[in-house]
Amino acid sequence: MPTPGPTSYLPPATQPVRGVVWGLHLVLPLLGLWLLLSQPHINVSWQHNASHFWMIILVAGVNVVLGVMVSEASRRRNDARLFLVSMVFLSSAGFFFLHGLATPKIILPTGSLGFDVGQQVGLSIAAVFAFGSALPLGEAAAKSVLGAQHFIRGGLVGIMVLWGVTSLVPGLTPLTEPPMVTPIDWLVWASIPGLLLYGAASVLMFRLHRRRPSAMLISLITAYALLTESMIAGMSQLNWHLSWWEWHLLLTFAFVFVAYSAYLQFRREGSSAGLFDSVALAATVRRIQQDYDKALEELVEHVRRGEPLAATRLSGKFRLNEGQAAVLDRAGEALANERRLSERLAALVSVSAQTRVGLPEQELLASSLERVRQAYGDVKIGLVADGATRIGSRDYRFDGDTPIRRDHLLAFPLTVKGRLAGVLEVPIGRTNQDEALAATLAGQLSISLENARLYRELHTLFHQYMSPDVAHALLADPGQAALGGELKELSALFADLKGFTTFSEKVTPGEIVEMLNRYHTAAVPCILNNGGTIVQFVGDALLALFNAPALQADHARAACRAALDMQRAAAEVAEEMAWKRVDDVEWPTFRVGVNTGPALVGNIGSPELRGFNAMGDCVNVAARLQGIAEPGTVVIGETTLKQLGRDATVRPLGRLNLKGKEELVAAYVLTDLP
Repeated sequence: MPTPGPTSYLPPATQPVRGVVWGLHLVLPLLGLWLLLSQPHINVSWQHNASHFWMIILVAGVNVVLGVMVSEASRRRNDARLFLVSMVFLSSAGFFFLHGLATPKIILPTGSLGFDVGQQVGLSIAAVFAFGSALPLGEAAAKSVLGAQHFIRGGLVGIMVLWGVTSLVPGLTPLTEPPMVTPIDWLVWASIPGLLLYGAASVLMFRLHRRRPSAMLISLITAYALLTESMIAGMSQLNWHLSWWEWHLLLTFAFVFVAYSAYLQFRREGSSAGLFDSVALAATVRRIQQDYDKALEELVEHVRRGEPLAATRLSGKFRLNEGQAAVLDRAGEALANERRLSERLAALVSVSAQTRVGLPEQELLASSLERVRQAYGDVKIGLVADGATRIGSRDYRFDGDTPIRRDHLLAFPLTVKGRLAGVLEVPIGRTNQDEALAATLAGQLSISLENARLYRELHTLFHQYMSPDVAHALLADPGQAALGGELKELSALFADLKGFTTFSEKVTPGEIVEMLNRYHTAAVPCILNNGGTIVQFVGDALLALFNAPALQADHARAACRAALDMQRAAAEVAEEMAWKRVDDVEWPTFRVGVNTGPALVGNIGSPELRGFNAMGDCVNVAARLQGIAEPGTVVIGETTLKQLGRDATVRPLGRLNLKGKEELVAAYVLTDLP
């Protein structure tokens, strides 16, 4: 079943009910305009020059303030979109102000052509900036816009100055002449591009809002939509009628709505630093987020070092007031405490993971201390020595598990099997959880120390009485000690000392033990180094298995290498001991048999006592081959030879009649194996 894609987030302002209400607010002005134009008797005329002029001055002033604020945000954030949005406000404000100056009886005695068309021209210029602000500008395009911002501002100022001169100086251009009696057709058509640009800008901004929900974006979308409707209302060209006043009101609502949203956000945040951040380009938002993350990390670090009022270090950079700095201080302290708690819990987990088979006690404590000090500070451990529990010059005597407090330190007992084994010193923290975490750390270190010593004891006992492979398997999974077995292909190596009986009759028991220990000391590493498992020592004989219990891809070759290494090691031992002999008693010599085949491998014995062993024809044949081998030689079976390949150097012994075998068995003396 395919995984469903991510559900599109529907912010509150675009939820169905609120979306309908928002849409009605935009549709109602157009319905009102249609009603006024379709019912001329309702679309009455009202001319009040002073009211018009002061309304224009007030709204243009609000617009200029907004434009300057967004422009300052653009400069601070180095963001191209904010610059273009500021140009929407400034261009609209400039031409709206020029429209107000052209009010009859202010500068010009009567109306003028410039008075009629000026605002449509200003809104058309602002529409270009609005469309550009809604585009998803890439890095190169944004850099180009910012690089040309002074030229763009200068060009806009130049156009507004030129328009003011040509439309306000009497007799200079036709713009100061009285307007035409009939509507201007070209003005209607010239307004259409602006309408399309505002509509496209609103749609693009809405898509941005869906990805990055923001009240300021909703305000900007509403402003663009109202500017579109203002242009539509202005196309009626019925000066001083209600439809004409409507576009003034729509223009006013567009700017006041954004100003009011900015005011509410300022009241909520207490600062103007980030009022328009949500409108910025994605790259700017990411950069702002990185700055915030970096500042928060800096704040947390200051708090962790115990520096008071750490947020005041950031208040200048992010324009925070005292209340915000205090809140940020508390938030930073809470975050620092939470992070400290997480680090200490992670250290506990790490200490627990350090407790593993084979890790020496000192290495365990050193590695644990290194990890713990990263989270807890200058932690120290002292083990019991000569009956005393001491760290430096400080002696500790504990009453049960109760910790001891000294200055800025807490000391906890470390125990092994219920007895005092050492002391743990931990610096006292600043949170309520610190003492509990330190106690947990002491308990975990006690467990680790006890396990390390237990594993050391098990290692000594197991590895001195059984093969390392069997010991490791039992330590990892004690269930493997259960009685039973499985059929596996393996290579069995039998070895014993030819002449052992004669040697034993002629020497003392001490010399027998010395001889056996020397030979086995030389032989055992040869087997273990080749991956074999020794399962039996019977007097002068031993049995080793390859491919059981540990798997080996080339067990026949490993067994034969071990056999040849044994013979070389035994020869060296015999040569070393030759100078000690004071009589004519010869030392015994190893003879080895190796055979490959299936055998039943597992734990054999009783519930009270059991041993790991192998049974089957393969093992029996290996014992028989060892019995016919000459001293100092290795005899292998035919199955083993087939697995060695052609590079083995052998001498055939022919097909032999072995005890317990009805069929003849082919045997070979192995002399070399590359």
